[in-house]
Amino acid sequence: MSIWSRISQAISAIGDSVSTFLAKITQPRSNPEMSIAFTIGVIALGAKMAKADGIVTGEEITAFKQVFRVPERELAGVARVFNLAKQDVAGYDAYARQLSRLFAQRPQVLEDVIDSLFHIAKADGAVHERELAYLESVAEIFGFTKRDFVRIKARHLVPAKDDPYVILGIEPFASDDDVRKHYRKLVRDHHPDKHIAAGMPPEMIEVATDRLARINAAYETVARERRL
Repeated sequence: MSIWSRISQAISAIGDSVSTFLAKITQPRSNPEMSIAFTIGVIALGAKMAKADGIVTGEEITAFKQVFRVPERELAGVARVFNLAKQDVAGYDAYARQLSRLFAQRPQVLEDVIDSLFHIAKADGAVHERELAYLESVAEIFGFTKRDFVRIKARHLVPAKDDPYVILGIEPFASDDDVRKHYRKLVRDHHPDKHIAAGMPPEMIEVATDRLARINAAYETVARERRL
């Protein structure tokens, strides 16, 4: 059964509040449960981000479909969660805190959420100031430092993309040996298979694959400069 079929079943239990649904998930015990919580959390936070930007259109749902390969037959379910989250009286911080609680021991999953939201935000060609402030606030609730957020943001925005050290999250004066060790750790921590095991649905693996590609490209730039 695909993640979208499972979510369709879960949607029937949501009722009128996405935040209430997430609150009922005390601790995901299996990959399907983690995947459902992750996906519904991304849809809900994406909806709140659209509202924060002041532009509530169908573009965000289309962006979600493009980034996460949602089958046409499942779009109605995604749209329902999206619209319920927009209308929910609970603020975005409630969703963010619930996801932070659910994945407290899986920070890589929380980073996946931020990356997913960046993909949705830039679907129209630009990440607007209100969206950027929103993303930074969500990252703070998740427990990421300002430096962590700069590193995550660098993978998505120009001119931040032009600084490979920012993308790698390491200082330019680090030794060659430290750069190699740090890069190897990043590759281990951000391998797509590891993220699927931690809760990212296989259908959304494009986010993790894109992130690893940016990390590899940044390291290749540094390696050329240093002749590693």
